[in-house]
This record gives sequence, C-alpha cells and structure tokens, in this order.
Amino acid sequence: MNKRIAQSINISEKQVAVVLRLLAEGGTIPFIARYRKEATGSLDEIAIEKIDNAQKTLKELEKRKASILEKLAELRVNKPSLIEQIKNCYDPKELEDLYLPYKQKRKTKATVAIENGLEPLAKIIMSQRQNDIMTQAYRYARNGLTADALEGARHIIAEWVSESKAARDTIRTSFERHATLIAKVDKKKAAEAQKYKDYFDFSQTIHRTPSHRLLAIFRAEKEGFLKVKIEIDTDRALERLERIFIRSNTDAADHIRLAVKDSYKRLLAPSIVTEVRKEAKEKADQEAIEIFKNNLTQLLMAAPLGSKNVLALDPGFRSGCKLTCLDTQGNLTHHSTVYPHPPQNKTKEASLSIENLIKKHHIEAIAIGNGTAGRDTEQFIKSLLPKDSTIEVYLISEAGASIYSASEAAREEFPDLDLTVRGSVSIGRRLMDPLAELVKIDPKSIGVGQYQHDVDQGKLKASLDNVVSFAVNKVGVNANTASKHLLQHVAGLGPKLGQNIVEYRNTNGPFKTIESIKKVQGYGAKAFEQSAGFLRVVDGDNPLDESAVHPESYAIVKKMALKNNLDLKQLIGNETAISELKLQEFVTETIGLPTLKDIVTELKKPGLDPRGAAKTIVFDDRIRDIKDIQVGMRLQGKVSNLTKFGAFVDIGVKENGLIHISEISDRRISDPAEVLHLEQAITARVIEVDIDRKRIALSLKE
Repeated sequence: MNKRIAQSINISEKQVAVVLRLLAEGGTIPFIARYRKEATGSLDEIAIEKIDNAQKTLKELEKRKASILEKLAELRVNKPSLIEQIKNCYDPKELEDLYLPYKQKRKTKATVAIENGLEPLAKIIMSQRQNDIMTQAYRYARNGLTADALEGARHIIAEWVSESKAARDTIRTSFERHATLIAKVDKKKAAEAQKYKDYFDFSQTIHRTPSHRLLAIFRAEKEGFLKVKIEIDTDRALERLERIFIRSNTDAADHIRLAVKDSYKRLLAPSIVTEVRKEAKEKADQEAIEIFKNNLTQLLMAAPLGSKNVLALDPGFRSGCKLTCLDTQGNLTHHSTVYPHPPQNKTKEASLSIENLIKKHHIEAIAIGNGTAGRDTEQFIKSLLPKDSTIEVYLISEAGASIYSASEAAREEFPDLDLTVRGSVSIGRRLMDPLAELVKIDPKSIGVGQYQHDVDQGKLKASLDNVVSFAVNKVGVNANTASKHLLQHVAGLGPKLGQNIVEYRNTNGPFKTIESIKKVQGYGAKAFEQSAGFLRVVDGDNPLDESAVHPESYAIVKKMALKNNLDLKQLIGNETAISELKLQEFVTETIGLPTLKDIVTELKKPGLDPRGAAKTIVFDDRIRDIKDIQVGMRLQGKVSNLTKFGAFVDIGVKENGLIHISEISDRRISDPAEVLHLEQAITARVIEVDIDRKRIALSLKE
C-alpha cells in the first residue's frame, strides 16, 4: 500500500509510512503538517490529505477483493491463477472484469438457454470445428425447432462475449479514446430549457468535454430537457470484436458474428457506456470539487476588519433596512428597522436614527448587504457621512446569510429575533471576521464554485470539511472569544469539546493560559497535543500563548531567551535578537531546523494574522441596475466566484458580470485561477449586455 501511494503522488515510501502511522495514532492533518515536519519531510496539508484519501481508496479496494474471494470460495471456484490475479489487482475495473463470469446473475436470456440445455451447442459453435451447424442444432432442439435452439445458443455466446476480458478491454479502450457525447433537446420542452440552449444540438468527444459542460448536460438530462447518449463507431467496434472471436470460415462464424453483434448492442456497449459515464462524472466531480475547495479557501481566508464597532444593514425597499449595531466582539447591542427608500420614503427619520446610532455606539465601520437595494442603501449611507469621516462603508456578500438566519446556530443565539435581523448580524460579523462567521454556514450555500449540488455529496463534504479545518487552523483561534462553531474545527477538538470549552469559560471566566484549558471536561492529553498550537490566549499569563508556537516547544524558546540574556517578553518581537540566534544549537532529537525556523518566524511577528486587512471597493455611481450598463463602460468590481470557464464579478448590481476564460488574459490560460483570485478588485470592460437573460459579459483584455 505504501509503495503504491508513494508512486501515485510522487513522494518517498518512508514519508507515506510516517504519515499513515501518525494518522493511525490519532494525528490530525493540520497538526501533522505544522508540528511534525521533521518526521514527514515538511509535507503540507494537501500532500497529507492526498495520502489519507489514497489510503482510504486502497482500503475500499481491499475490502472489495476480500468480498469477491469469499464469494468465489462459496461457489467453489478453485482456480489458483484467477485467485492470484485478483489478489494482485489494483484496478477496480479490471477486478470487476475478473469476477464478472462468476458473478451470480438474475434471470437472463443466456441463463434461460442454459436451463434449456443449449450450452453444449453454444460450445460447439464457439469451437468453430463443425461445418454443419444445423445438424448439430437439431440434436439440441425441442420439438425440432432448430432456429430457437440456435438463437438460444447465440444468447449464451453473447453473454460469453460480454464477459470476456479481451472483449471488454478492447471496447473500453475504444470508448476511452473515441467516445462521443451527444445531446439533443426534447423538442416538447425546448421552451422551458432555454438556459441549456447551448446543448440543444451538441456533440463532442467525451474526454475533451470540460467538467462544467458535462455537469450541465447531465443536469439537463436529469431535469428531462436533454436526451443524452455516448457512442463510438459501431462498425469498427464490431470488426475488432470479430477479430477476437472468429477464427474460421465455417457455418459457425456466421452465428458467432450474429452473437457478437447482439452482445455489443444489448450487453457490452451499455455496460461500458455506464462505466464511461460514471468515470466522466467522477472526473468532472473531482474537478468541480477542486474549484470549490480553492474558492472556499480564498473566501475563508478573506481579510477581516477586526475588532471594531460595526453598523450592519440588511437592505430592502418595501420591508425596509434591518439595522444592527455590533460591539468589538460581535455582540448585538441594538437592532431596528429604517425605511429610507420607496415606497415609504422615510428618509429624514432614517437619517436621524442612523446618525444617532453612529454617535451612541461609536461606530467605526458600516457593512451593507449587496442584495436588493444594496447600492441604494450604500449611496444613502455615504450621503450621511461628512467628507472627513473615517468610517469606511463596505458592501458585503449576502450569500449564505439567509441560510444562517434560519439555521439552528442562529436560533440558538438569537431565539427571539426575526430572520432578517439575524441576517443583518451575519452581514456585520462577516465584515469583522469572515472565517468566524462563514464556519456557521454550510459551505455549499456560500455561493462559490460550479454545480456543487450535482457532484458526489459525500466527497464534496469531506473535501470542504478539510478546507474549513485547514483555514481555521492556519489562522488560529482565540480560546476566550471563539464560538463553539469555530472551536469545533480546531484540530483535535470537534463539536463536543468546542461546546465544553465555551461552557467552561462561561462558568469560570476567561482562560489565563493554554495549559489551563486542560481543566475542560473531556480535554485529554491527545486533544491537547493536537489543538494547543492552534489555540490562542490573548493577554494571559504566558506571552507564548498568543503565538502559534506549540507548548511542547516552549522550553526551547526559553533557552533562546536565556541565550540572549532576555526574558520571554523581551525576546518576542525582537527581530534583531532573534536573527542572531544560531538555530543549529537548539536542534534536539525531536525538533529540527524546519520547526525551529517556524518558531523563529512566529517569534518575530507573534499572532500575525495571515489574512491581511479588509479593503473597500468603490462601485460606479452611474449604475444601480443592469439597465444602466452600456457596452464599452469600464467598471470596477470584485471577483465573487471562479469556475473553470470564467470568473464572475460583482460590479454593484444584482447580476454578476462574467469574464469568460477567453477574455481574462491576452495570453492563453487553462484556468481563470492562474490570473485571478476571489475578492480581487479589478477593472473590466463591458462587451455585452443581455437584459432579457440578465447576462453581463466583461473583458480584461485591452
């Protein structure tokens, strides 16, 4: 297993063995990647995740092998060469091909023919030694019906052909190289299927069909709008099969030819098409999941505003703007509704209310949801602020806010508040700390990626859970302020311990040291080992508790301080003293240069947030609606989603603009992520506006 995994991801067998051992001992991926670099050879989270996934895949294959061998034993199949082939097989398709001839079948045309005693006739035909097949057929016919006997024998042969490894390999290879995906619209539903118009008469080699296109076609097929088939040149396929099975010019050859044709049409092609569809879907799923993972990582790692007093608004016209005030810790201190827009037009009352709240709650930043009435509310708020105001105004994505509003987490936190008020709180907190707020929402609801509801949901969830975990642990979590939703993603914790930590500090007050967290119920030695390096205690008794230095390395840091005749507080942040340290002097049996370099980096800038600082973006005042947009305009916007076919951009109206991959760069690129990243501010040129289909096409080309 280790050798196969090492070869598949191009690392050493020793590294694989170490990672699998650490995982088996209860190690988490973030902990192994960050604090066991000496053991793994500095493998990152992605490589360790690949090893873990490869191990799970191989274990599933081994389970399938064991099941097949057990079934063969029950059937008393004693073929040493077959058993050996199965044991040494690492290709799932080949494994199923080996087992296929022995697999118990439901009633088929072939099994009926065998029950009627026609298997000997099928063997005579397949031997191709007899010329007078009709005479042979008469011997096995019932009531002299030789045609029926021959047809039954051909059914048996057809099944043999479909179970032949040589035949399956031949047809499989043909499909893998030449299969064409064909889609046609169901003419009765053409009017309803306009969003799939590009695929009404579609044909493309399946291995060249991009993942987003494949998933769109399969979705349209599922919805009943398209009729889809996958096919190859039938005549060439039959020629290849005939070369395998026909070895003479006897009468038998004609019957084998008929059986081969029947087998291909009825058994072999449908079986391989199912396989090809499944593989193509899995490949498209994996690509879509990778895009989603990359986008989600960027979104979770978006720059936070930090601890500031925030005024947040969930905008609306008729229903008004739901307004909330949050303190520096994100606690709700006020909520109300104002009606500055039509039809109420209570602009003066709204202005006075907001101006008073800004003063009363010492507001330092304003967050506005980017949905309906978002731009109008932004303009209204900016008109209230004096020109010399230091208060920044941010338009915040509402994607997922409504999901949070109705979630168990929101109901638990704000049981007496209306959904829209909870949504306003979520918008404000998303500005303060995107990561802390987004972990409360199902990642699929955040609005990034492509066709996330069409891909394998189990694989998607596992991948996204890892993404959230990697992001949370990369940033670190304040043990005294983090919600249970954030704490549960810390390596080694989980929902129960996250809840226990919150309950403990609510009862006993804030933690003074990382060490004191051991008093929490259920927080054992393993949980401490895995999580301690990712937890922070700010303004506590030990300055190292604010850093990403693991407590297991505190003794080494103390030695570093003694070496410079400094105490810990004098060493931390002292770049001159830290730079003069000779790291080789601090190497031990368990801590080598990779970990020491990480420690030194952390000591120079302890607790540095890797996400940077939040920035505002100024949208064009001329546009509030898609109808305001004209071809040729150059508009500032923010990348809101990346797919394989292009980038979506928030330009300050309800509809996002699309920059097709061909319009992103003057050089040829294969992935928009080569040039762009989520939340990136860009200026793009409008090249097309389709008001009826609500589509805006943009370009970054000069």
